[in-house]
Amino acid sequence: MLKKTPVIIDYGSGNIRSVVKSFEHVNGGQVLSTNDPLELEGASHIVLPGVGAFADCKAGLKAFPGLVDALIEQVVGEKKPFLGICVGMQLMATLGREHGETAGFDWIRGNVVKLKPDNINLKIPHMGWNELVFHKTTHPVLSGLGSTPHAYFVHSYCFEAVNVEHVLASVEYGGLITAIVGRDNLIGTQFHPEKSQHFGLDLIKQFLTWDGTQ
Repeated sequence: MLKKTPVIIDYGSGNIRSVVKSFEHVNGGQVLSTNDPLELEGASHIVLPGVGAFADCKAGLKAFPGLVDALIEQVVGEKKPFLGICVGMQLMATLGREHGETAGFDWIRGNVVKLKPDNINLKIPHMGWNELVFHKTTHPVLSGLGSTPHAYFVHSYCFEAVNVEHVLASVEYGGLITAIVGRDNLIGTQFHPEKSQHFGLDLIKQFLTWDGTQ
């Protein structure tokens, strides 16, 4: 039983109950979901989920006064371990190109662009189970999770990172697609750990034991 103090940011982007339940399962029930900027100060780890369009998620965060500033202060200033999930991961990018252009946090340089698989028979959104290809298994959150686990994806846009060193894992879907990004105290998954069964729970456990250093 880990007994960390993870805070999951609840800003109206989809039903985050499954994310909360997964963290509760791993952490013995001690999880806080909130949109109160002040409550981020007590977090040991910060989680940003996201479902839907990039621009809508960014607007959802900005709709809560002080939330974006508090997130930046705790993640960039205090360097608390951060996990972005799906669009939460995409918001770490410089720019999102879904329904126009929307600025991301620019924590990991790159753009979020529409999926364009080279096989016309592959459907968009990319939905279902796919095998991950790890590029950096020495990362503390990924260590010991197996060489080619399967994870659950639902997305129509993908993260194209400027620095390939920030791409920790990919998935093959008509070409290689970024599945995990990370640097410093930041990590993000395009897939949904909370829907990825035992592998997802193991990743959450690894994240909660991580102190944000590599």
